[in-house]
Amino acid sequence: MRAAVPEERLVRILSGATFFIFFQAYMIAPLIPHLAAAFGTSEQTLGLAVPAYLIPYGISTLFYGILSDRLGRRRIMLMSLAAFTVLTALTATAQTAQQLIIWRFITGIGASGVVPLGLALMGDLFQYERRGRPLGWLFGAMAGGMAFGSTVGVVLEPFVGWRMLFLGVAAAGGAVLVLLLPRVALLDLRTPQPSASLRQVLRGYRELVSTARGLRTYCYVLLNGVFHSGVYTWLGLYFAKKYSLGEVGIGLALLGYGVPGFLFGPVIGRLADRWGRRWLIPLGMGLGAFAAAALIPSIPLLVAAVAVTVLSLGYDMTQPLLAGIVTHLGGTRTGQAMGLNVFALFSGFGLGSLIFGMALSLGLGTALAAFSGVQSVLALLAIFLFRAETAARRLRPAAGVRDPS
Repeated sequence: MRAAVPEERLVRILSGATFFIFFQAYMIAPLIPHLAAAFGTSEQTLGLAVPAYLIPYGISTLFYGILSDRLGRRRIMLMSLAAFTVLTALTATAQTAQQLIIWRFITGIGASGVVPLGLALMGDLFQYERRGRPLGWLFGAMAGGMAFGSTVGVVLEPFVGWRMLFLGVAAAGGAVLVLLLPRVALLDLRTPQPSASLRQVLRGYRELVSTARGLRTYCYVLLNGVFHSGVYTWLGLYFAKKYSLGEVGIGLALLGYGVPGFLFGPVIGRLADRWGRRWLIPLGMGLGAFAAAALIPSIPLLVAAVAVTVLSLGYDMTQPLLAGIVTHLGGTRTGQAMGLNVFALFSGFGLGSLIFGMALSLGLGTALAAFSGVQSVLALLAIFLFRAETAARRLRPAAGVRDPS
């Protein structure tokens, strides 16, 4: 049965919040060469602004997920969206690279309660067999935020300055918060769970990864995040070094990243609902590995830009579908399950940018080859590991978080 209009509108508003959060997260990476010069520091040092945001973001989701299961989603999501708005504006006051990194660190902590709880909320509003489409909207908004953040941000920066970019995103976050306020009742459809001891919380996390289905899903969320963030974070440097592009040129070269998910996220979700995730996940990982490998040799700039689009499509065919599985693992604790999912994802994002940055000492081609090779192996293994994720699968989680796989 199709969701009522209020739920559909809520999905779109949360997609807007997701868009701007990821816009802000991804507009930094292409600006690394420019900001490093502006602050008089190295590109490797300024590059720390990426994991400084992503790693605390991922860690914080563990706590926000638990709190939302006990206090309700409404308080956490509203406070987190407000924190994102204020802290993004304050980032514009940074006078040194160190201050910028610190503000990014604090923003990562404050902003991390919106997207994971929005994903968990899809488990409250939609049945599992119809969950792919709304999850596709949210992940499409993530992809769109990545695409426009990395492109529009770096294109506008020469005209308005990087400080105005942060102030503009803060204003957009505030506007979404205003739109969300009349619909806050829909954020707390699930009855909050009783308070749990630390031992019970840890047992809940252990149960989420104690089954074969849970363990493989969370491992793939982490490792897929490592791959995509590692390659993406340094694409700005790749185009600057290999094609001598400036800020505007880098932005245009990255234009395709996020576009497939932005345009086709709900469609990919529908395909997952109809056909299952068995083949889509391995195919998406294989496409990502192929795109990274295609960037290694000397190729025309246009071909490299197309490879970036294919890389994005690989992400859009994997992480949203893995998140759909996670929403079914949590039982009555979807907030905790999705918190662990986003922790794994953003930990992978942060680790990926760090590992690829360290591998740059061996050369861009070597780093790309290593990441592509590992991703290819994971894609082949996924054919076997996710073979049971068919459209007909209907598991019934227990009252807690245990999945019978």
